[in-house]
Order: sequence, then C-alpha cells, then structure tokens
Amino acid sequence: MADPILEMRGITKAFHSVKALNNVNLTVQAGQIHAIVGENGAGKSTLMKVLSGVYPAGDYEGEIKFLGEPCRFKGIADSEHKGIIIIHQELALVPLLSITENIFLGNEQAKYGVIDWNTSFLKTQALLKKVGLKESPNALITNLGVGKQQLIEIAKALSKEVKLLILDEPTASLNETDSDALLELLLELKRQGIACILISHKLNEIAKVADAITVLRDGATVASLDCTQEPISEDQVIKHMVGREMADRYPKRTPNIGDTVFEIKNWHVHHDVHADRQIIKGVDLHVKRGEIVGIAGLMGAGRTELAMSVFGRTYGQGISGEVLLHGKAIDTSTVQKAIDHGIAYVTEDRKGYGLVLDETIAWNTTLANLEAVSKYTVIDEGVEFKVAEDYRQKLNIRSPNVFARTVNLSGGNQQKVVLSKWLFSNPEVLILDEPTRGIDVGAKYEIYTIIAQLASEGKCVIMISSEMPELLGMCDRICVLNEGTFVAEFSAAEASQEKIMRSIVTSGVN
Repeated sequence: MADPILEMRGITKAFHSVKALNNVNLTVQAGQIHAIVGENGAGKSTLMKVLSGVYPAGDYEGEIKFLGEPCRFKGIADSEHKGIIIIHQELALVPLLSITENIFLGNEQAKYGVIDWNTSFLKTQALLKKVGLKESPNALITNLGVGKQQLIEIAKALSKEVKLLILDEPTASLNETDSDALLELLLELKRQGIACILISHKLNEIAKVADAITVLRDGATVASLDCTQEPISEDQVIKHMVGREMADRYPKRTPNIGDTVFEIKNWHVHHDVHADRQIIKGVDLHVKRGEIVGIAGLMGAGRTELAMSVFGRTYGQGISGEVLLHGKAIDTSTVQKAIDHGIAYVTEDRKGYGLVLDETIAWNTTLANLEAVSKYTVIDEGVEFKVAEDYRQKLNIRSPNVFARTVNLSGGNQQKVVLSKWLFSNPEVLILDEPTRGIDVGAKYEIYTIIAQLASEGKCVIMISSEMPELLGMCDRICVLNEGTFVAEFSAAEASQEKIMRSIVTSGVN
C-alpha cells in the first residue's frame, strides 16, 4: 500500500475540563474517499478543525503528518498552503457579493495588483459547470438557496490547489438528485487523485462513495472500516455509532386520521425579488387531523417558499389564494396572525432563523409565546424556567440545565429546542421544513418519535424533506411538488422512491 497522504495520531483536545477528542487516530490514503461518522457531539468537526488549523498547534495534543511531513498549523492559511481545504457545515459566503467575488475572495485573480475580472469570470463559469450550477457568475449569493450556496462553497474550494478536500455535511442542504451529483463529483475528484474526507449523517451516501469509514463515539475512535474489502452495512455503522442495535429507523404508529382541518386553496406566490417570476402556481393542499403529510420535490421546486408564504408571508410577493382552518378562511398575512391561528413553522435553517444562538434554552423555548410566561408585559422568570425545564425533560434535550446557551448544543438538541419553542405555542398545524437536517441517526429517531406523538395527539403535520426514505417512513400521504405545482399524490401504501422521482421527471411542468 502506498504511503498515506494524512496521518493523525493520538489527537486529544479539551475544552476546559471536557475532552472533545481523546486519543483519536485517523489515516487517509491518497486518492481515497474517507468517511468520518458519529453522533452529534462525537468529535467529528472538532477533529477536522484541528487538522485545518482552526484549533492551532499547541491547542491540542498529538501528531499530524501530511504527505509524510510533520505539520504544526498555526491557522487555516497554513493548512491551505499545504493543499488541505475544509468546507465547514456553516457556510462562509458573503451574501451581498457575487458568486465570482465569493469564490476568489482572498485568492483574487490579479495582474500587477489589479483584479482581472475577465479571467475571474471565465474561471468561475468553469467551476460552476463542474459543480453542476447554471447561475451567472455575477449572481448575488443572497438570491440563492442554501443548497446552491453549498455548491458554491465547493467550487470555491476547487479554485485552490487542493490535495485533501474536507467536506463537513456537504449534502445536508441538498435534495437527493443534487446530492447524487455531488457524490459523482467526489468520485471524479478521486479519479484525479484528490483525497476527500467526508463527514455525513447520510449513511446511504457514504455507502455509495466511501473507501474507508472511521467511526467516532464520545470523542474516541471506536472503529476503522475498510469498504474495499467487503460491503459495510448501515446497521453495522449505526451499531458502532450509538453503541447499540437499532432495529427500526422510524417509530411504529397506528394513524388515527380525522376530518380535514387545514387547507390551502389556489395559492399563488411570486419571487421575493423578481416580481415577474411565479414560484408557486395555484396549488391546493389539505391536511386532516392526526395526519402527517409529506411534501417531496427537487431543490427549487418551491417547497420552502410555499411554507414560508403561508406562514406570515415571510417569503414572496403578489401572494393570492386562501388558507382555511376548520373550513373557515383565516388571515395568515403576518407571523403573529399565523401563530394566533395555531400555525407553527419549523424552518430548515435552525441556526439562522429558528434560534437566537447566544441566548439560553429557556429564552428560546418561550420566544413564540411570551404572553404565556408574562404578567403585565413582564416575563416571569420562574414560570419561564418551569416551562423550559418541562420541555427539556419531555424532549430529552441533553444539557446541564435550561440556562445553557443554545450555541453550545449539538444539532439534534438545537432542533429539539426549536420544536419546544413551537410546541409551547400550542399549534394545531405544524409545518416542519427539513426537521432532521444535519442530525445523526440516534437523534433523528427521537425527532421522529416526537412527530409521531404530535400526530397521535391530533395535530396536523406537514413535513418537507429532501430525504425520501424519511418521507416514506413517516408520512401518511406524500404530495410531490415540481416547479411550483403539485404533480402527484401518493398514499403511504402506494408511495415509493421510484414513483416519486418518475412523477417529477415526467410531469413536464412549464
């Protein structure tokens, strides 16, 4: 076997008295796709921050060798100079700059100190083509969705002399089709001799591309698996990750579906910025009491735009149509009016829109229903504490207490805080937009259990997800959205991934 491109030995990293990494070892071969998996808080991202210099030499114990040479990176610039490029889970693009400006930010294509915009533009076009985007290099980042921004981050990484590309949850914001395209891109990079470290919770994707898998649990290496010798099953990986068998991915439930409670009729929405572009084109949707209705579709189909336009018209302009609750038209033209009518929306971007990260669990839990914890417009901190503590226990939020800042929680626990916030508003209709994005399999099951419990209590649940197995495992009915129009609907019994994809590619919506 050839010499490895990367060796990390005995890596130990502590935050105060807590060891985030404890004697972790990792070996990556040249031209290899090496997956790192583990539950939230297992130490995956921390290990990569050590490797990339975010945590500089001297801030951890252990040894790093890259291309056979010992490395002590003082910062990201040092690791990038060696050819190690990391794309973090949190996007680092400047919204009001163009794609070209973002890709070459800090790496400007200049001659004699003057930026060569023509060269920059042409190189950006080539990079966008490589990652499967058709946008203009002059397009502003702020006008693009999260999924496309992720692809631009990858294009930015490819613009540098990369030898080892680290991707932290690169497909978390992508639907299945776009994820497949990204995985194909990783395989192409592999053929070019570029090694990749892939951190992902999507085990089916890892199975498609990984040559090796390292499993972390509680900050330690618990397994190193060679996928080239024999197929590695998802159940094997999960057992290593959580330390136990997981017989079922989705909680068993017996639906008790009642009468129609929530309806959207003839709903039209135009683009937030470009008024001449129609995003949602006269859709109809109904949800019954105790029913979980899934919305499937490719990136750009309009799923999030539909949800946000209904919830307080937080997206779009030129909106028309009706929203009905128990057969009566209601006004959802502002967020507060939507909440007052019993509608809640769990955003796909929990860190940007779902939480105030610098605030406590208690502060976030009561945010959507402050009246319930206030007297004469003054918050009763004792009541707020009791409410937050109750939800912390009910939803099994892992934290020392409700005064912990949400920024310090794992992704799964942050998502539980978002759910707590909206459950405390006592909604009749709960719209969940990518409710398990970036969450490990153990935490996913806990979220699924909460969703199933809400349906059993008679809540109406609308579930938007890019993960088809999730929709198939949880929903009573699945509606397929394509280019702003519902093109198919399947009951749980008749739905399949093949049928859903076929309905999308054959719909021919214009």
